[in-house]
Amino acid sequence: MSVTKAGSASDRLRALGLELPSLASNAYFVDHRAVDSCIHISGQLPFKDGELLGQGIVGRDVELETAQELARHAALNCLAAAVQAVGDLDRVRIVQMLVFVASTPDFGLQSRVANAASELLIEVLGENGRHARTAIGVAGLPLNTPVEIQMVCTAV
Repeated sequence: MSVTKAGSASDRLRALGLELPSLASNAYFVDHRAVDSCIHISGQLPFKDGELLGQGIVGRDVELETAQELARHAALNCLAAAVQAVGDLDRVRIVQMLVFVASTPDFGLQSRVANAASELLIEVLGENGRHARTAIGVAGLPLNTPVEIQMVCTAV
């Protein structure tokens, strides 16, 4: 994986054939909350155009490659929330990412699921996409989604 510096983060996102999604509002929580210079991004699921892209348990119902793609979509939603908070993709710096993977007890490859999200962040944001990270397996997630991602970022 190489870290590119050519063009803006938005240009790199488009070069990957991606665009930031619109996030649906929720009556019970906000997509982001700033506390001093830190922006806390609520856990994001792999929604695309209002549709959850997958359900099930990784290692039983969901293959590793599918879970990785779902993690990329969840990370893209996190980036959309970060842009809501700071106004421009080029101003986003990821500080920490927490990746939850609904998986069987013996799955053990949660970090490989998380790598797909980390790779996307670095491809789009360059050095600003490098982050501290935790990937953990859990028994279940909301809406039976295989992946949920929470982030902390800051504006640069």
